Amino acid sequence: MKILVIGGNGTIGKAVTENLKVENELIIAGRKNTDIIVDISNSNSIIEMFQRVGKVDSIVCIAGEAKWDYFENMSEEDYYIGIKSKLMGQVNLTRIGYKFLNDNGSITLSTGILADEPVLMTTSAAMVNGAIHSFIKATSLELNRGLRINAISLGMVEDAYEKYKNFFPGHNPVPMNKVKNAYIKSIYGKITGEVVKVYEH
Repeated sequence: MKILVIGGNGTIGKAVTENLKVENELIIAGRKNTDIIVDISNSNSIIEMFQRVGKVDSIVCIAGEAKWDYFENMSEEDYYIGIKSKLMGQVNLTRIGYKFLNDNGSITLSTGILADEPVLMTTSAAMVNGAIHSFIKATSLELNRGLRINAISLGMVEDAYEKYKNFFPGHNPVPMNKVKNAYIKSIYGKITGEVVKVYEH
């Protein structure tokens, strides 16, 4: 399969791409040090990326950011960071990218546990995650040519535990093999319109 992975150099992206590259042709895209440079908050950048890459069998996004701060400190512009990047970035990847998918191809977006179990300082991140969940469910009803779309919603992953453990008191880290398998389920399986939740309670 020819798979385009946006955000393949991050903590989760590296684990997923390491697993996928064994049997597939991988193209890694991101903001720096990747096969193709792309800024998902910019539609023109997304269009240019797909024009260079051409047709693919699967699009996987493990990218997008949102502002973390206490609710009382958040400005309207602070919310737009997450809306333009993680939310509309992934919406535009889907809106533009599905035209570059081969028949029976798939799109896999990424969200996280904050949609269901927010913690302090995550009003923006929780909001955009929940919006993406609704987006993929609705979009799956209208895709044709056998195309599928899903979202992977992860808890705090093992490889990021030391960095983020103070933000997630009492949360158990998700083993990286479960992270990889969630993406495999979306890419190779037949599910569509599903939020694949990988949390450790």
